[in-house]
Amino acid sequence: MSMRLALGAVLPLVLLSSASAAPRRGPPTVQPLDCAGLTTPGLFAQTVVTSAATVAPANGAPGYCEVKATVSPVKASMIGVVLRLPQGWNGKILGLGGGGWAGNVTLAAASPGLIKGYAVLQTDGGHPGATAFDSAWAKDAPEAVTDFAYRAVHQMTVTGKTVVAKYYGKPQTEAYFQGCSTGGRMALMEVQRYPTDYNGVIAGAPVYNLTTQMNSVVRNNIFAAPDAQLTNAQLTVVNQASLRACDADDGIRDGVISDPRTCRWDPIAIQCPTGSKGDQCLTPAQVAAVRKAYTPAATKRGAVAAYPLTRGGETGWSRFIATGAGTDMTTTRQGVPGMRAFIFRDADFDLSTFDAEKHQSMVRSTPFAKMYEADNPDISPFIRGGGKLVLWHGWNDPGPSPYATADYFERVQKTTGPKLGKQSLASSARFFLAPGVEHCGGGPGPDQFDLLGTLESWVEADKAPDSLVATKRGSPISRPLCPYPQAAKFKGEGDPNDAKNFTCG
Repeated sequence: MSMRLALGAVLPLVLLSSASAAPRRGPPTVQPLDCAGLTTPGLFAQTVVTSAATVAPANGAPGYCEVKATVSPVKASMIGVVLRLPQGWNGKILGLGGGGWAGNVTLAAASPGLIKGYAVLQTDGGHPGATAFDSAWAKDAPEAVTDFAYRAVHQMTVTGKTVVAKYYGKPQTEAYFQGCSTGGRMALMEVQRYPTDYNGVIAGAPVYNLTTQMNSVVRNNIFAAPDAQLTNAQLTVVNQASLRACDADDGIRDGVISDPRTCRWDPIAIQCPTGSKGDQCLTPAQVAAVRKAYTPAATKRGAVAAYPLTRGGETGWSRFIATGAGTDMTTTRQGVPGMRAFIFRDADFDLSTFDAEKHQSMVRSTPFAKMYEADNPDISPFIRGGGKLVLWHGWNDPGPSPYATADYFERVQKTTGPKLGKQSLASSARFFLAPGVEHCGGGPGPDQFDLLGTLESWVEADKAPDSLVATKRGSPISRPLCPYPQAAKFKGEGDPNDAKNFTCG
């Protein structure tokens, strides 16, 4: 299957806005403030610090100063930020992204960075208290929508750098950002709109445009067709059959398809005999639905309507897709349905009637799309400023398709690459696909890899990652994750659980 799925698509670009961007390194050295001193009124522009308290060491994390504040760059904007400034600071900052339709200010998300000595910057995305798929906050709150689209993370970063400099008495030496899913979109938004905010950025499984966001609607409608619903047992049968066909293509049977691009297994192979049905085979309607799920959908003009799901990840589909009895998409207000007023300009749009030929161009041209999408493939300002970008995606992701991220990276290669002259794109941006890994983690594949350490080595020691070693908790397995478009293959000898016995090619 060609990875160039969006040829001919007319995609709106996110405009660069570097004029208001904060420098990667903060203000010059000043006299340090103690934690309580950060609450001094008027100390930070457009910001009210609501609390600053010292937190004792716990669970492997150092003691830290926890700062909670509200940033209001415009009237009616209320961006919540939480900054955690550790003892034994490593001199660097780490901004974190959110998930779903929310930010993330939890200590659990901050802890890995704190343990490494980072000053960790977090935001609620402009609306507090929302769970990942709650989008009710957006109703009648245009500034909150703008904040979530692009403004909150930037304001978190600008404020965070100033607070860090005042607390420690000196600016950070490096600035990193890490996010997955919505956090991956936020990461790309920083690279595109505010290219001087961060030295290094990690963007995982980014839901970077509304085509990617709307994949769930198209997929739900595939399985809402008459007699197309699948039981969990049937999803397992489909998965087992696809693995039997393609698992060993990389030289080893391990329950993972290393490169789904090369797998051509057709579900008709497990179609039920005429007149019969059951959990161990598929009816013709089910075969047709699974085929559609594996196939990219496009309009007559070539614009992508939905990126495909991958063979080998079928048992994870129901996490994001109504593959069974279905969901009443006309009444739920969670996730995409709750954002219909912005996506379709109609709060009551019937998602079951979505037709790419009729609706795709409209969805991609709304004011919301223009501020929400992080779709600009020209990242040359970020790279020319010394920035490094690590993109990654799990091959088994049933949410945003890994093919969508591959498509974006190919457009970056085509658009940004020629602008760099002697500086190659590979020296500053690389993309890794993780076989068997689902959305931001999980699945049968090894999903543990040190992205932040990899980025540090790249930014600080100019050591570009030729591969990443991935492991899995509770398992001896390790595998190399190869830079796109390469895939790992077993050399044919040695321990198949050892990454060094695989090669990228």
